[in-house]
Amino acid sequence: MNINKIDLNLLIYLDVLLRECNVTRSANKLNITQPAMSNGLKRLRDLLNDPLLVRTSEGMKPTEKALRLQPIVRKVLLELEEALQPEADFNESTSTRVFRIMASDYAASTVIPKLLNRLREYAPGITLDIMTPSDVTFHDVEAGKIDMAINRFEELPQSFHQKSVWFDTFVCMMSSKNPIKDHFDIEAYLQAQHIWVSKTGFGVGVGMDPTDVQKLGWVDEALQTLNHKRSIRVFTRSYHTAMHLALEQDLIATLPKKVAMVNKKNPDLVILDPPFNIPQIELKMIWSPLLHHDASHIWFRRQVIDVANELKDQSEQ
Repeated sequence: MNINKIDLNLLIYLDVLLRECNVTRSANKLNITQPAMSNGLKRLRDLLNDPLLVRTSEGMKPTEKALRLQPIVRKVLLELEEALQPEADFNESTSTRVFRIMASDYAASTVIPKLLNRLREYAPGITLDIMTPSDVTFHDVEAGKIDMAINRFEELPQSFHQKSVWFDTFVCMMSSKNPIKDHFDIEAYLQAQHIWVSKTGFGVGVGMDPTDVQKLGWVDEALQTLNHKRSIRVFTRSYHTAMHLALEQDLIATLPKKVAMVNKKNPDLVILDPPFNIPQIELKMIWSPLLHHDASHIWFRRQVIDVANELKDQSEQ
């Protein structure tokens, strides 16, 4: 195929069509008419000698060729958009920019308060818009609609930029009135009732099954390697809820150390090392390649890392 015959607009049409799998929605995304979108699809089919989208009982589905082309087209368009981004100076002291961040409950409890204090001092006009994992999709981040996502991620699209914020260990939190605090070994841990808390990735959470160890996460997988299983009484996706419930005399919350240290001065709570080894977790921040060279974004990423380093130093003292 002669590449000179390819209209750049057709690549944009193809990118949107393969994400939406619907001509009407694609037309709305691009602010063009449905007939124009249909004509674009016809031109793409003729150019590529492939139907690209075929109608099934479940709606329009991409062909094998379309699935092979999709990540390539997306990468080309993202790189082109990034290259064409205008350069501009950034003055944080006068900026009124809004930074939209998807932050897990873990990140929101640790990084965000310190970050807000820093912005109050150096960039008083900047506003933070904090979103939860349920509010955001990977596409939102990739398209630059969300400035940054801070969470623990198992898999990420290759187009994203990412940076490690920190690694964290686990601790156990319980009431100061919990009798097992004075003889806290693995037997005492297994005999206790537990609070499960976790939420990673994007999308709406689903109900938990206490028997599905693979979905329960790091703590329960670590126990499984020892042929042990804990008794979970409460499931929650909120670390603040877990720490509040840990005030109950018969419940234990096993959670990352940096979030537990938020309550280190609470005399009604005790923080102890777990009586078995749990692998570290990594908190990452990710962002779109479209924002990578933006001056304001570069400055903001630096603030997040500076805050994270301060928190790491404090936790080691």
